[in-house]
Amino acid sequence: MLTVLFAAAAIHELRHRVLPRSSGWRVRIDGLLHTVMAVAMSAMTWSWGAQVPTRAQAVFFAAAALWFPLSALSRRGARLPAAARSLPSAAGMAAMAWMARPMAGSGHETPAVHAGHSTGDPGTHDAGTVILVLYLLACALRSLTRDMPGLRRNTSSPHTPAVKDLYGHFCEGAMQLGTVVMLLLHQ
Repeated sequence: MLTVLFAAAAIHELRHRVLPRSSGWRVRIDGLLHTVMAVAMSAMTWSWGAQVPTRAQAVFFAAAALWFPLSALSRRGARLPAAARSLPSAAGMAAMAWMARPMAGSGHETPAVHAGHSTGDPGTHDAGTVILVLYLLACALRSLTRDMPGLRRNTSSPHTPAVKDLYGHFCEGAMQLGTVVMLLLHQ
């Protein structure tokens, strides 16, 4: 089921943010990063997904986590609330980098890497996982429930959210819930 969820999220991102010519270059990069994340999460659910180089994965997703708030702040006239709105995306990317950490000692890396991870403080790892899980869970619940009052309204109302927004929020929330599940499974 997780594979289907992540594959659907990847297709949604491609269709609505990456492929449309009307999207700006930042929106396309945001969508591409979300697509890569969804594809990587889909691969992680299978045993052959462990063949992805973990260091490269950790570096890529850590850089992607920084991209979202820095990109939001670099926009002309941007303020701190714009960067705050990018935090759920940054947290999802940070969770991907965080999940790559414990997998680095899973047998396909050097013994030195494995030894380095086995001597790490498990309390720090657990605290980081708990923080990411709680934040992503709160973001998922917000994304999944934010349009519920709009669903009860008459469709002829001018205040009804567009169907595209409803699907987008549902997809965001589902992806965040899937990331929570994957974080807990990698614990």
